[in-house]
Amino acid sequence: MSVTTTAGARLRATGGGANRWVVLLVLCVSLLLVALDATVLHVAVPAVTEDLRPSSTALLWIVDAYPLVCASLLILFGTLGDRVGRRRVLLAGYALFGVASAVAAFADSPAVLIAARALLGVGGAMIMPATLSILRAVFPDRRERATAIGIWTAVAAVGAATGPVLGGFLVEHFWWGSVFLINIPLMALILPLGRWLLPESKGGGDGPWDVLGALLAAAGILGVVLGVKRAGAGGSVLGLETVAPLLLGAALLILFVRRQKRRAHPLIDMRMFARAAFTTSVGCIVLAMLALVGLELIAVQYLQLVLELTPLETGLRLLPLTFAAMAAGATGSYTLRRIGPRRMVGWGFVLTAAAVLLLVPMGHHDRPLLLTTGFVLLGFGLQTTLFGAYESMLSEAPAHSAGGAAAIGETSYQLGAGMGIALLGSVMNAAYAPGLAQVPGVPARAGAAAANSLGEAYQVAARLGGPAGDALRTAARHAFVHGLHVTLVVSAGLLLLGALMAVRLPRVMECPADPDARLGADDAWPDAQDTPDTPDAQDTRDAHDAGNGAAVTAHVPASREPVEPARSGRTRA
Repeated sequence: MSVTTTAGARLRATGGGANRWVVLLVLCVSLLLVALDATVLHVAVPAVTEDLRPSSTALLWIVDAYPLVCASLLILFGTLGDRVGRRRVLLAGYALFGVASAVAAFADSPAVLIAARALLGVGGAMIMPATLSILRAVFPDRRERATAIGIWTAVAAVGAATGPVLGGFLVEHFWWGSVFLINIPLMALILPLGRWLLPESKGGGDGPWDVLGALLAAAGILGVVLGVKRAGAGGSVLGLETVAPLLLGAALLILFVRRQKRRAHPLIDMRMFARAAFTTSVGCIVLAMLALVGLELIAVQYLQLVLELTPLETGLRLLPLTFAAMAAGATGSYTLRRIGPRRMVGWGFVLTAAAVLLLVPMGHHDRPLLLTTGFVLLGFGLQTTLFGAYESMLSEAPAHSAGGAAAIGETSYQLGAGMGIALLGSVMNAAYAPGLAQVPGVPARAGAAAANSLGEAYQVAARLGGPAGDALRTAARHAFVHGLHVTLVVSAGLLLLGALMAVRLPRVMECPADPDARLGADDAWPDAQDTPDTPDAQDTRDAHDAGNGAAVTAHVPASREPVEPARSGRTRA
């Protein structure tokens, strides 16, 4: 990996000193904005529904367009950053994010809002992998990197959990579009600040950038997620509109993988997936986000529509989750060193599953103590899981593939979030809709409309009025609470599945200077014997011979200039 610095940041080289913590601060602010935008709209959904009157499918697209577009483009922009410069891609993402926020704030139709949310997803895809790969570059030592990732993941959790609070305040005092306007002044501030402070870094730049491969990955991920979305919107699981995008997306992803294995300079080095810790970490991130975002959206609807709390009160009820996540992030580095990745991620999943089951007794009446306890355990457990999984994934990847590894991690994050809304939303709809099939005194057409969502059921009940309206409203509340209980049980099962997956993670936290220091000629990289006899390579071999899998504390400075590899039949990706 080579690291270059701009004129404004030349004295802020990535190799050491306190300046790397200033860089971390800028990266965390970037991530905060992206994470905030993923959830800030959740509490505004009822207001958007009342103002724009989108269909149930359009409403799902309004919520999902951002994470799904972001997920599909992360590999494209993550690997592009490795080639043209991560800082350059990050700054372009800032600008696009600000423009898209302005369009979303003043959208006057569901189509415009969906398009703006998709454009926000493009900006987010440019920002998120760049923050993580720059973090990987400026913190080459694993112990310091673990602390940095703890702060980074805590900020992500704070952004996701603070979104409903901030969104609730803005919706209550202004209008729903104001939840997007807050991005504009922050982006106007961070764009020049990032240009001045952030160092430029690149990964392995040999060979042409695989544009076709990047497009295959983007289309494949989008197809798979679109199929899941169709199922989540109430479509038939075996219907053409569900199966077709799923099969097409899977076929494109298979072509992408085969193409990367054949290329001398692939976008994603598929040998990373040969390491059980890397693959397992990616799977754990997907499951953790699937549970978090899907449950949060349903919980927001429960708090507002069943308990009839205001948007601001709803956001404040979710604050314990934020504080618990902050505590888990702050103590994550210490916990990881003490108990290791396997137990940290596994017990994090178990704790989260217990928190989800604790919330099952929620009913038609407010139980503040139960909700607070459940949210505290949920936030701490999920943040512990995400910290351990992210740290293991990033540490397993070679430094020169940081952009690709970060893109895989962020794709998992966003894919899990989008699939969580779709999958748990479909479970919720499947359990909710039958309760409104035959409500006494309610016409069949009105019952079918009410089955789309609880918010729509309230609108239909208000139009009906009288005993029929009251009966429909009561039936809808009971059906929603029943659906919530079913969804919580399903979520707990998925979380326990994640705990079983975690047994494939390492028992202890190894601390070589670089993941390559753990890899011998017979390990994951089959062409390790082709590595040239350079000072960097000698440092790697010395670290491997001295530690033989144990902790190695010496590290190679990130500012060392790369040595041109010897020309041979194969070059290291």
